[in-house]
Amino acid sequence: MNAAQTGAAGPGARYRDPAAPIPERVRDLLSRMTPAEKVGQVNQRMYGWQAYERDDGGHRLTEAFEAEVAAFGGMGALYGLQRADAWSGVGFGSGIEGADGARVSAMVQRYVVEHSRLGIPVLLVEEMPHGHQALDGTVLPVNLAVGATWDPQLYAEAAEAAAAELRARGGHVALVSALDLVRDPRWGRAEECFGEDPYLAARLTEALVEGADRAGVAVVLKHFAGQGATVGGRNSAATELGVRELHEIHLAAARAGLRAGAAGVMAAYNEFDGLPCVANRALLSGLLRKRWGFDGIVMADGGAVDRLVRLTGDPVAAGALALDAGCDLSLWDECFPRLGEAVERGLVDERALDAAVARVLTLKFRLGLFDRPHTPAVAPDRGGPDPVELSERVARASITLLTHEGDVLPLSPAVSRIAVLGPNADSVAQQIGDYTAPQRPGVGITVLDGIRAAAGDAEVVHARGCDLVGGDVSGVPGAARLAASCDAAVLVLGGSSARSGDTVFDSNGAALVTAGPPSQMTCGEGVDLADLSLPEGQSALWEAVAATGVPTVVVLVQGRPHALPAHPGTATAVLSAWYPGPWGGRAVADVLFGRAEPGGRLPVSVPRSAAHLPVFYNGKDHGYRGYVDQPASAAHPFGHGLSYTTLVHEPPRLSRDRVSADDPKLVCRVTVRNTGRRPARETVQLYVRRVSGGTSWPRVRELRGFVPLDLPPGASAEAVFTVDADTLASLDRDLEQVVEPGEVLLETGPSADRTQGARLRIDGLAARLRAR
Repeated sequence: MNAAQTGAAGPGARYRDPAAPIPERVRDLLSRMTPAEKVGQVNQRMYGWQAYERDDGGHRLTEAFEAEVAAFGGMGALYGLQRADAWSGVGFGSGIEGADGARVSAMVQRYVVEHSRLGIPVLLVEEMPHGHQALDGTVLPVNLAVGATWDPQLYAEAAEAAAAELRARGGHVALVSALDLVRDPRWGRAEECFGEDPYLAARLTEALVEGADRAGVAVVLKHFAGQGATVGGRNSAATELGVRELHEIHLAAARAGLRAGAAGVMAAYNEFDGLPCVANRALLSGLLRKRWGFDGIVMADGGAVDRLVRLTGDPVAAGALALDAGCDLSLWDECFPRLGEAVERGLVDERALDAAVARVLTLKFRLGLFDRPHTPAVAPDRGGPDPVELSERVARASITLLTHEGDVLPLSPAVSRIAVLGPNADSVAQQIGDYTAPQRPGVGITVLDGIRAAAGDAEVVHARGCDLVGGDVSGVPGAARLAASCDAAVLVLGGSSARSGDTVFDSNGAALVTAGPPSQMTCGEGVDLADLSLPEGQSALWEAVAATGVPTVVVLVQGRPHALPAHPGTATAVLSAWYPGPWGGRAVADVLFGRAEPGGRLPVSVPRSAAHLPVFYNGKDHGYRGYVDQPASAAHPFGHGLSYTTLVHEPPRLSRDRVSADDPKLVCRVTVRNTGRRPARETVQLYVRRVSGGTSWPRVRELRGFVPLDLPPGASAEAVFTVDADTLASLDRDLEQVVEPGEVLLETGPSADRTQGARLRIDGLAARLRAR
């Protein structure tokens, strides 16, 4: 036995018995722990890439790692052992490649167990924002692209594949952004959101958790709560949310994810009602623990507990404040390591520490770490599509046709020469989003590559035309002349979240903006914009090419919706490709040439300008008519997306037009006809609009269902919605979900601004939904 384990419980200890109930194992183990060991279990102070060094002989553990384990007689969790990116400074020359991941994870785990008196394993926590953020990890399209698919089943498959990669390399916990909503597209982290709508985000969050669970990975959902509603779209700023707005909009995805089995949530940086979320007892203990009955873990965001020193003036008190509020596990801070002092000084009850430790230990037991600590639990091979194929499928399903005039798309076989222009035409790095590891040379397909491969005998010529940012237009005339010599032009514009070695970072990994976009980044964590229009150079290129009279298609590779001007000329089609991942170039080409239909639908409203905000579709229904100089409507509304054919939606038909609040079940049917000559995948959307009744002012409309229909040319199909208490629920004065009497419109259509409604009368007294 290792010297560090002297005095440890023998093999007959209750917590070592795999057949014993987990609560009993936790209680037994907790009773044997010293105060220092308890504090160690709620700490996640070390950056994982500092735990190892790499040389010609492979990987070895660092003295810093060994010292961290010795300080607490073990380690609660280790963040980002396999993370690689510009912030960590980890690349192929210094990091953990795919073939070595499982071995290095086992080496870390073995050391921690052997140097823990009680043999407590460590949780290995990894980022999985859109694929495992590690060398050789498969990159998926960003969450905003996932939202544009409106396809939870497809996303569950992709999440399972990503989680299987993480688990096979020894990781246990995936950190995934899922709870934030794009309420202000100026926010740089818009790309990490599923969209602006709580219902859509809730369904995709469920899919994420279910997919990861099938791969044996525990999910911690980021960020709890309301981080997407910060003032001015500024990262980590304050929110001005009322409690009803918080509950109606920003908690739905969290509740759905926890019901689906998420292991935890990450407390957000922002404050709510004057208290940072990590110190907000009403949020973490009152709502999450008591009201929702959640028994999983709450993790702090990176360095968030240290920020509380501004309130307490003392790091020991700051740690106590977060622990008492309900935070269980820290991240990179210096306050939680001093919780032993906080208990000794009476700043927090030891029972609060024991409760946090118990939740961390419970997760470790649930994941089977005590029973097989050194061997990754590899998910079984299900014989399904590989992660690369799934990444490309998500990209293809997300591409959204915003405008289309004439018959420019799909590109005709008669087109013999195509100009592919713009700063996003030939860059894999600029189409994969923030939070991505370095890619091996040759991995991925740019839009230019995809078009060349799909164009057949057509000649494809290329010019950049302008930079991604700035006003240099020196390359615009040449690009316009090139376009004029062609039969069609494809302009690939938009933004980039690509980090580089010269990006300056804050202590938590966010890009640090001092003056202008950092390293050509126009999106990503820390990169918030005041102006949503395209940069001057891109706008000039668009106008010059459109003015040539050549049929022009604009492809926007972007991580947030940009406000687009109405350009003159023949810019006859605009496609949105939210950072579509490494293989997104082939997906874009498939849609351009008609090998795939444009099936994406907007998960977020597109504003006319930044001055037009807010523009989300589900605001309160006060009859606002817009500014004098601009209409109130979005340039492109939530749910919008065109097809290469013509579709007709008939009015919805209800099986009943009157129900009681305590038994509101009915069926809503709507027929959709394809009257054109090409197939289509149409997403039929169901909205609820309250006409009268209710205890709070109604919203314009609220998404409550969606059904995909595959329609061959000339065919019709019926979307069927089961309407029940969940569909019709609203929040009463006590913020409880109820079905309230009154009159509602059940509206269906292809987008939030093109709906037809059927009236439904709800009788009786308000009926509370059963707790689930």
